[in-house]
Amino acid sequence: QVQLVESGGGLVQAGGSLRLSCAASGSIFSINAMGWYRQAPGKQRELVATITKGGSPIYADSLKGRFTISRDNAKNTVYLQMNSLKLEDTAVYYCYAGAVMNYWGKGTRVTVSS
Repeated sequence: QVQLVESGGGLVQAGGSLRLSCAASGSIFSINAMGWYRQAPGKQRELVATITKGGSPIYADSLKGRFTISRDNAKNTVYLQMNSLKLEDTAVYYCYAGAVMNYWGKGTRVTVSS
């Protein structure tokens, strides 16, 4: 079992920045990719970014250039640096860890205001 705990969400004005963190615990040796998904009100959950154990990132095309994913394997933590935030970035952001099965955090809410 893998437990994921997200932090760093909150309220930010458009154009601002936030950094999300997700700490993994439990059977961390089994984790390969980690990443972030988000779900906006009334919409389906969508990929934000993932990163392999070796550090190779994959981004949703629409977010390239504004969001940066990184990973500290020593701390079992994945980060999401979000810059130039837009109103449409408002969502609950979920941390994800891929192992034998997929694990999800409970989510952290990001609200971007005008």
